[in-house]
Amino acid sequence: MTAGAAPTRSGPQPVLALLAAAHGGPALAVGVIAGLLALRSDLRPLDAAVLTGAVLTGQLTIGWGNDLRDLSRDRAVGRTDKPLVTGALPVAWAVRALVAAGLACLVLSALVGWRSALVNVILGAGAGHVYNLGLKATWWSWVPYAGAFGTLPSVVTLAGPAPAWAPLWATGAGAALGVGAHLLNTLPDLADDERTGVRGLPHRIGERPSRVLAVVLLSIASLLAVLAPAGPPPAWGWAALVMVMVLAVLTLVARGRVPFRAALAVALLDVVLLVAAG
Repeated sequence: MTAGAAPTRSGPQPVLALLAAAHGGPALAVGVIAGLLALRSDLRPLDAAVLTGAVLTGQLTIGWGNDLRDLSRDRAVGRTDKPLVTGALPVAWAVRALVAAGLACLVLSALVGWRSALVNVILGAGAGHVYNLGLKATWWSWVPYAGAFGTLPSVVTLAGPAPAWAPLWATGAGAALGVGAHLLNTLPDLADDERTGVRGLPHRIGERPSRVLAVVLLSIASLLAVLAPAGPPPAWGWAALVMVMVLAVLTLVARGRVPFRAALAVALLDVVLLVAAG
């Protein structure tokens, strides 16, 4: 199939192929997190919707950029789960989608204020592209995740009527969650990555240490979300913390993609705690 050809009818629908190549699940999860934080903030509903769109479109560009960047590597290891590899999604379509989403991210980010826009574009979407372009193969592969997740609360607070950085505990919880997600997300692909020369932090320290470190970081993030805000933790906060601990244990014993999905569940639970804490 040529780069500009349409997908065959026997393959996935074009929209589904585009979403798969954009890593739609994680992108949507980050968008939901941003949306929940925005709805709980002092933003007007329209501004909250625009901010959510700005974060989501930025995340979509990271996914498409990742699959375009890794196309030759994914072909070498026979990744049949990648639409660009199987031909279900033409390369030209992914490039156009990336450009369109990138422009949308810039416009939507600007509409909610220059402070929030700079953080979202540079430390959010920008960090993801730095990761794609080479940082993922170094000891510093965790830095983009720490930066993007750690500054996500500030993307919201800097867009408010009284722009300010998010509290340090919220930044720390987000950063810990981001690095934990990075470690777990990489585990299923360690062997394929090694074959093609990609050696980030998880590859260098190994599968078991990566899994343990991820659990520690996720637990720290959860404790910060429950205990750090002012005032005594509510009863349901303690219950949520118990659920987080159960999911953290699951990341130690599960295989395949389950650890990453458990990490996303922990992230969503922690966001609920962050949103409730204001």
